[in-house]
Amino acid sequence: MTELPWPEARARAHQAAEPLPAIELPLREALGRVLAGDLVALADLPPFDAAAMDGYAVSGPGPWRVTQRIMAGGEPSAPLAKGQAAEVATGSPLAPGTECVLPYEDAERIDGLVYGELKPGLHVRRAGEDYRAGTVLVPAGSPVSPVVLGLAASAGYDRIRVRPRPTVAALVTGNELVDSGLPTGTRVRDAIGPMLPGLVSAFGGEMASVRQVSDNPAELRDALAESAEQAHVVVICGASSAGPADYLREVLAGLGGRPLISSVACRPGHPQSLSLLPDGVPVVGLPGNPFAALVAVMTLLEPLLARLTGQPLAVLPRCRFEGYVRFDPHRTRLVPVMLGSEVARPAGHTRPGLLWGAALADALAAIPPAWDGHSPVPLLRLPR
Repeated sequence: MTELPWPEARARAHQAAEPLPAIELPLREALGRVLAGDLVALADLPPFDAAAMDGYAVSGPGPWRVTQRIMAGGEPSAPLAKGQAAEVATGSPLAPGTECVLPYEDAERIDGLVYGELKPGLHVRRAGEDYRAGTVLVPAGSPVSPVVLGLAASAGYDRIRVRPRPTVAALVTGNELVDSGLPTGTRVRDAIGPMLPGLVSAFGGEMASVRQVSDNPAELRDALAESAEQAHVVVICGASSAGPADYLREVLAGLGGRPLISSVACRPGHPQSLSLLPDGVPVVGLPGNPFAALVAVMTLLEPLLARLTGQPLAVLPRCRFEGYVRFDPHRTRLVPVMLGSEVARPAGHTRPGLLWGAALADALAAIPPAWDGHSPVPLLRLPR
């Protein structure tokens, strides 16, 4: 079984699907989605010459006689002639002929005359100064944050085009698993099922279902086929290695699945996989150990969901690593780390079946096979 280098696995997972068709939503429903197209200015901003301060709009040399008062939302009653002024509020339109705005604190008004220093252009926002109609305000593929929503509203949008959230169905395999209480005997508590919904949500998807299935190939095949009809992505937890109860490859082959990634050169998490069913639904195989499964989610599922939502493959930040790491000359080592001032330090507790270290960590450091012990290493930020 060929192990794909870890960086190449991320890139291949990102190219395994096409972005979901765009939908149009009201602004109040678009938060957390991803823009399906550029957010383009519909009109110039400001649409008129506007005051940037409370004070007096003036024309020509002073002193200036106040001839009108213009508030935000109002209209000038007449152009300003030389020697005239208009009292204005921030954001109010300026009368034609305005040369600058004198803030109240820089002006003195005596018997209807305003005294101050003329500074042409000061505190005047000219029409179209911020942006012109047709300007790209936010590019496609950007997350719709609260600030993006505010910008869209200020630009005149009531609805915007976004990508749907991809739905994910998970099948958690293992006769040994229980999903509540303290396990007894040889049983173990399922940790991956409770972990997945939060990860999927953090990466822009929605969890359609999490279902436990036994170590039975026929049951797994039926559950996989059913899940593929209900979700954009199917995740199989366990059954992905080469043990006596690992039937995923056999089941996928029987369903006509096409393997894209059979194994990844990383520790932990190397028995992760990615396949496409004949209808194009991706199937991500996760190892059964919880920390190894987390590594596989960050390696394959996160880039896949990014692609489905129309986002580029993330360029990973890098940071200096300090501390002991068990070096692997052939595989990327994923290490839970806590981030300090420009340095990442191991959080410890890195056994593949243990989530303790990852629960304490801020990120996973991806230590490359040929790491020299000094160069900054890539970081995968863990969702909070």
